[in-house]
Amino acid sequence: KSLPEENHLANNDNGKMAASLDKVNDAMTLMPQEPFQRGQNLNNGMLTIDKDAFSVNQREIEAHRVNLQHLCRICGGSLKNDPYKRSHPVHGPVDDEMQALLRKKERKVTSWPDLLNKVFKIDVRGDMDTIHPTNFCHNCWSVIQRKFSSVPCEVYFPRKGTMEWHPHATSCDVCGTSSHGIKRKKQDSSSQGGKMLRITAERARKIMYARSQKQVNSKSLMKKITNCKKIHLSTKMLTVDYPVDFVKSISCQICEHILADPVETTCKHLFCRLCILKCLKVIGSYCPSCRYPCFPTDLVNPVRSFLNILNTLAVRCPVKDCHEEVTLGKYSHHLSSHKEKK
Repeated sequence: KSLPEENHLANNDNGKMAASLDKVNDAMTLMPQEPFQRGQNLNNGMLTIDKDAFSVNQREIEAHRVNLQHLCRICGGSLKNDPYKRSHPVHGPVDDEMQALLRKKERKVTSWPDLLNKVFKIDVRGDMDTIHPTNFCHNCWSVIQRKFSSVPCEVYFPRKGTMEWHPHATSCDVCGTSSHGIKRKKQDSSSQGGKMLRITAERARKIMYARSQKQVNSKSLMKKITNCKKIHLSTKMLTVDYPVDFVKSISCQICEHILADPVETTCKHLFCRLCILKCLKVIGSYCPSCRYPCFPTDLVNPVRSFLNILNTLAVRCPVKDCHEEVTLGKYSHHLSSHKEKK
C-alpha cells in the first residue's frame, strides 16, 4: 500500500478508539451519578418527614399541655364543671380563708405543696407542666377545708386515690377526655361487691356486739379493754381541786384518767392514744362517746394551746415515799429518775 493509504487507515483506527473511549467515559460518569442523586433525594425526603413528625409531635404536646390546664391535679376532674369557674394553684401560698382556718387550728402550713402533702400524701414539688396539671378544683379544696374545720362531717373524695399522671402518648386519656375529666378504670363489680358485703357484715357484727355489751356495762367494758390503770395517772393525783367540768375536759373519756398522749377525733372528743386505738380494734370504727364513725387515720393531735395547759398541770408523784409535785410535762422524766435509782 502507498503511504497516503496507510495514514488514512491509521486515522480511522484512532477515530474509532477515541469514540469508544468517549462512550466508556460517558457510561462511567452516568452510572455513579444516578444512585447518588437517588440517595440524596431519599435523605432529603427523610429529613422532611422527620421535621414534619417533630412539628406534629410538638403540636400534640402543646395541645396536651393546654388540656392539662383544664383538669384537677388531685382528682383528675374537669375544672369546667364548676359553674363558678373556681380553681386553686398547686404551687404558691395558701389563700386567706384557708390560712385563717389553719391559724385557728395552730398549724404553720403556708404553702399549697406542704398542705397537699399532709392531706393527700402527694408531692407536687417535682411536677412538670407537660405531664401534671397546675391547678386543683374547688371540690378538693373543700376536702382540705373539711379536714381542718371544726364542723364534724364526713370527708368525701371523688376517687379512691389521687390521679397518676403520665407523659403524652398515642392513646392519651387526657387529650380525649379533657372536657369531662378523666374517668377511673372499671373494676370487677363482683369481687368488689363481695368484699364490701363482707366488710359491712363484719362491721355490723362488731356494732351489734358493742351495743349489746353497752347495755350491760359500757364503761366497765371500755376500762377492761384498755387496762391502763398502771400506766396512766388518775385524776385524784392532781394537786389542785379543779372544777368537775375542767377535770372532765382533761381526762380520757374511756379510762377517765388524765390524758396521756391525747388525740382528738373528728367529732371533737379527746382520748388517750393507746385507749382509743385499743377500743377501735375491739368494738369497731366509731367513737366510743357518740357513735360517730371514726377510724385510726382520723385521729389528730389537739391544738397546741390545750397541750400547753395540760403540760402545766401539777400532779403528785405516785411512787411510794416520794411526795414531790411535778408538772405533767416533766412527769415522765421524773418517773425515769426513780427507775434509774432502782
